[in-house]
Amino acid sequence: MNKPVIGIPLGDIAGIGPEIAVMALAQPALYDIARPLVIGEAGAVRRALRVTGLDLSLHPVEHPEQAYYRHGVIDLIDLANVDAERVLFGRAQAEAGRAAFEFIHHAVELCQRGRIDALATTPINKEAFRAAGIRDIGHTELLGRLTGTADPLTLFQVSALKVFFLSRHVSLAGAIQLVTRQRVLDYLQRCAEALTALGIPRPRLAVAGLNPHGGEHGLFGDEEMRELEPAIAAARTLGIDAIGPIAADSVFHHALNGAFDAVLSLYHDQGHIATKMVDFHRTIAITLGLPFIRTSVDHGTAFDLAGKGTANPLSMFEAIRLAAAYAPSYRSALERRPATAGSDA
Repeated sequence: MNKPVIGIPLGDIAGIGPEIAVMALAQPALYDIARPLVIGEAGAVRRALRVTGLDLSLHPVEHPEQAYYRHGVIDLIDLANVDAERVLFGRAQAEAGRAAFEFIHHAVELCQRGRIDALATTPINKEAFRAAGIRDIGHTELLGRLTGTADPLTLFQVSALKVFFLSRHVSLAGAIQLVTRQRVLDYLQRCAEALTALGIPRPRLAVAGLNPHGGEHGLFGDEEMRELEPAIAAARTLGIDAIGPIAADSVFHHALNGAFDAVLSLYHDQGHIATKMVDFHRTIAITLGLPFIRTSVDHGTAFDLAGKGTANPLSMFEAIRLAAAYAPSYRSALERRPATAGSDA
């Protein structure tokens, strides 16, 4: 069986994206599990090689089928859409934001045409996007718009811990308003389907509590009784192995130790803190529900480190590894979906 082709859009070239990409591709083990293909701009890759001191050759191609996919060579689809030497390290710039958008757009088109199997993305910068007139607030929203996917699922994975998010980039007050029985039920259905697509046949899902100690039967808030418990009960009637709500100060620990296959976190920081405290550099973001699987480093452009060659590439390596690991089962699940009563994963 051929190893999956993993597209790696370079992201914001004023940040560390190009550096962590070339440092990850310098590791021979990556080529044992994947066929990595960079989508970006040649000058940005050469600059990253210069600042990291890596002795890798560059192989520009027009199509994925022309790539060598062997260690020591970086296969690159060069969009030639930005003068990398004019982009300053460590600053949000419209030129870098526009180029990052175009890298992603081209990578998505290749995925949708079946030319590459999955994406492993490097960081983008929201201010640079805004300066370039791009309104998408992040990768997930952009990928949803480009593929016509409403509300893609976000899953974080680190070690044995997997965490879904009921909401992402909204205020804490706004996130609490989204804790409704209908939304939680919908997410439990979609999370179960997504885990099945990743190769877990009967996933066990736990729902994190919202209030301290899970509300203590209404003493510290009643969202658990009013919204979460009815949603979980309804999910169980549909055959979903869901449990909770379980107090957030313990549920992630139990999941890390194998009690559950995944946890549904109720807001952004609840799940982010839990995963990143396990291992910051190995926490990987996975976007599900798209026509392809996408993984990503879970850190930003790190403008303070850009151009120094000192960024840690471990997250990039892990993102490519997970994309390659999950791509076959995810694609197989998508191919089976027309024969079943599927819904958005």
